[in-house]
Amino acid sequence: MSAPDPAGTSRAPLLVVIDPVARLTDGESVRIARDVLCAGAPGVKVCLPENPEETERALARRGSRRPVVVGDDRALLRAVQLLYRERELGEAALSVVPVGTDAGVALTRGLGVPPDAVSAARTALEGVSRRLDLLIDDSGGVVLGGLHIPENPDAGARADRLASAWPPGCAPLSRTRRSLTRSMRVVRGARGEAALPAQRLRVEADGELLSDLDELVTEVSVVPDDGMRGLAQVTVLPEAASRSGPVRARARAVTVSGPDFRYRADALVGGPVRMRTWTALARAWTLTLPE
Repeated sequence: MSAPDPAGTSRAPLLVVIDPVARLTDGESVRIARDVLCAGAPGVKVCLPENPEETERALARRGSRRPVVVGDDRALLRAVQLLYRERELGEAALSVVPVGTDAGVALTRGLGVPPDAVSAARTALEGVSRRLDLLIDDSGGVVLGGLHIPENPDAGARADRLASAWPPGCAPLSRTRRSLTRSMRVVRGARGEAALPAQRLRVEADGELLSDLDELVTEVSVVPDDGMRGLAQVTVLPEAASRSGPVRARARAVTVSGPDFRYRADALVGGPVRMRTWTALARAWTLTLPE
């Protein structure tokens, strides 16, 4: 994780955007978060959008206000996606109060945001801004925590295996990334879902061939590596029957191609596509986290 931004974040007025799904899922946590935020900062503006379009309009018209998203991972991703599309992501210090099911807030909590409404709201008021890396795909999609191919419900457990495959002291996952994969493992393991069959995928990392179509791949994992600015950690797991072990690399751009495949990018599922490229961007967005 990057060093904290020396500039304080609590001075700017707040725009609190409360996701409609959060209001339905856990109205009590929403009320607590709203009370803490309104009591802790002057001139708080609260927005209660009814749909994604209203959310976009509220964020686009925020002016100098610092946005605080109250909702689940999808709400956070929508906000980041909008700010990136409007070319304002680098200037906005986002805060988030996670409200939703365990599965729905695994990403947000894994990034280091406190899990309960009171602590998360206080972090939005008193925390520090940290610049983090992310991935951008060639269709304009944003990835904050990591992606897995195929779209694998057990990807969290595999992510721990990928991290442990790196030599001691060289694992590129930061503490928050490891926390994220651990949260994903717990959520998906509770579902009792099985992994999908292996696929034939061509994987290139900065032009270097990691896997070709004549090989069966169980999973491809791409994770922003905050410890290596502007690089992503890429790991390719061959089929279990293969004698070769995991193939690992760090790269700025990762291209995957092959027969139609789906992928899980944070809380969202993409595809099917036959080719997609993800590019790592250094210090591309700002999240308010506990000091």
